[in-house]
Amino acid sequence: MSLSVEEVLKIAHLARLELTEEEALKYSSELTKILDYFNKLQNLNTEKISPTFHALKVPTPFREDKVKPFREIEKILKNAPQAYQRMIVVPKVVKAP
Repeated sequence: MSLSVEEVLKIAHLARLELTEEEALKYSSELTKILDYFNKLQNLNTEKISPTFHALKVPTPFREDKVKPFREIEKILKNAPQAYQRMIVVPKVVKAP
């Protein structure tokens, strides 16, 4: 599956990334290789392989939640399309019935 430079630029725009033509060309090539590899994985026979979420059986370390002040909030809000009272405003995604 080939990913064109135009598609990479469109994806970059949606992700609010600014890419040069050179970067878009490079990422087009790299992303095409990744998508081709996923295509190969689709053809593997995995019927006899049990599902797993982790390669090693390692216990999950738990830690206590701690509230910490975030000092970089102004930098984040500076990049947000819209902010209100130190919060990022996003479009409503759930419609009421």
